[in-house]
Parts: sequence; structure tokens; C-alpha cells
Amino acid sequence: MPQLKYWQAINQAMAEELERDPATCLLGEDVGAAGGAFGASAKLQERFGEWRVRDTPISEATIVGAALGASMSGLRPIVEVMFFDFMAVAMDQVVNQAAKISFMSAGKYHAPMVVRTMAGTGRGTGPQHGQNLEGWLAHVPGLKVVWASEPADAKGLLKSAIRDDDPVVVIESLALWSRRGEVPEDPDHLVPIGRAAIRRAGRDVTVVSWGAAVHRALAAAAELEPEVDVEVVDLRSLSPLDREGLFASVEKTGRLVVVHEAVGSFGPGAEIASLAADECFDALRAPVRRVTPPFAPVPFPPQLEKAYFPQVTDIVAAVRDVTRRAA
Repeated sequence: MPQLKYWQAINQAMAEELERDPATCLLGEDVGAAGGAFGASAKLQERFGEWRVRDTPISEATIVGAALGASMSGLRPIVEVMFFDFMAVAMDQVVNQAAKISFMSAGKYHAPMVVRTMAGTGRGTGPQHGQNLEGWLAHVPGLKVVWASEPADAKGLLKSAIRDDDPVVVIESLALWSRRGEVPEDPDHLVPIGRAAIRRAGRDVTVVSWGAAVHRALAAAAELEPEVDVEVVDLRSLSPLDREGLFASVEKTGRLVVVHEAVGSFGPGAEIASLAADECFDALRAPVRRVTPPFAPVPFPPQLEKAYFPQVTDIVAAVRDVTRRAA
């Protein structure tokens, strides 16, 4: 299989889906001639034309609203919202309209649309470009939320999202933008939405993460070997959540650490910890630990940003803590 960068896998996924289905289109700020703010849509307008790859005004609410109308009329739009933080500008269209249209129309209408957005975590983007708000979106019935940690999954999850008949938010990591990995050339390479992946098998403790944090979890697991045998689960999909995969891992190891780059308070880790406590209580040999940023805005300075987001040392400390505890 060819080696592609994370962003190239995204570009390939969109090119293949635009080629496969004439109803697929791409909307966003600078997605056309400029090829996207970070290059993900490079050369797509040249190949598929201005009608299907359209530059838009700087108005996330308008872009997502137009995509919703297009999706209800038979198209399959892909929307690019340049930074995750800017989803706040389009939340009415995403939360109150797209997520609810199928329910409110008793299935008469669907919204087969994708909102691609970029998490700026770890790149010094600061408090208005470096937030992780996946907990907001996963809280909304009717939305699907996915986040790939590897190029192959970036391609496969995006293609699955484009083919889905419901609205899907696809979160991408700027910190992984140049990460290389083997990516299948198969135009039908799909990663199922709602299925986690075991990135490293282990028997002593389960570490659950997603996005760029997965790689710090893997680095922590390598550092702890052979002292502790860590299983690393890449969630990939926050909504729907792979409960069966999560529970199976926790039942095996008896310990759970959740690592994410969203703030801990009311975050997705709390939901995962609660589910594990409800469904795997008899198997748990230690309290569930969450490794997250503090409840504060993302700082700009590199040294403060590094201290803010969970690092390998933080994960190692959490794993050692749960493995020392008795049930």
C-alpha cells in the first residue's frame, strides 16, 4: 500500500467520492482555487469544476445552512469549517436543524451531509483555535461524530461519513497533518462508524483515547513495558460509541484510563467512565482515571500549551496509579 500523509488521505477520500457520486460536492472558505487552508482540497476544483467545489464567503452559519438545504434536496455536500472552534458559529444549523430534520419530518427528509473541521491542538493556535469541543457534538441526538488518528482511518472514516444518510461531523487533527501511514488504494476502503480499534493489545490496563492523543497513549504504553502491559483503544467514533468494544477491553484488563484533549469537566471521558462503572463494575479493580487538560482556556505560549495538554508523562503516571490500586 502507498504511504500517504494524513491530509493526502483526506484529499484522496474526497476525490474518490466526488468521482463516484455526481451528487457529492464540497463547500467552504478557500476550498477551491487555494486548495483549502491546509491543502486538503488541493486540485479538486481543477478536476471537478467550480460548481461542485465551491468557495464560499466567510460565514460558517451560511455555509452549513446552505449544505443542509442542498442535502435535503438530493445532494451530498461536504462542508469545511476551518477550525473546530468555529463550529460555535454554525451550532444552530448543526444542532437544531441538521441533527433533527429526520426526526421532525418522521423520516421524510434526511441530511446526508458531512462537516469536516480541524482541531488545532498542539500547534500553538491558542484559545480560539485550539479547543476540543467533541463533547458538545456527541451530546446531540441525530449527529454522528468521528475522529481519526491514522491516515488510513482518515480516509476510511471520511468516505463512510460521505456515504451516510445522516449528518456526520468529521474532526481532523492539525497535529497529525503530516503524519504518514499506509493507506489502501481501494476506492471502497471504508472504516465503519461506531467501531473502535485496538492499537495495542494488553492485559493490565485499558487506555482509551482518540485523535492525536492516541499516539501519546501508545508512547506511554511503550515506556511502561514490561512493567505494565497496556491495551490502547482508539475510539475513532464518539457517537455512536463502540460500547461493546470498550466493555470487552475493560472486562479483560480490569482497569481504565481515559485520555483526551478536551477539558475534563463535563467532558467525553466522564461519559466513558460512567458507562464503564455501570457495565463493568464487577470487573474494575481500580477507580477509572481521566487524563485531560485543566478547566481553562488553551494558552498560546508553547511551554504553557505543552503543560496544558496531556503528555506521555501524565499518562504514565495515571496508569501506574491505577495499577497500584487494589479493588
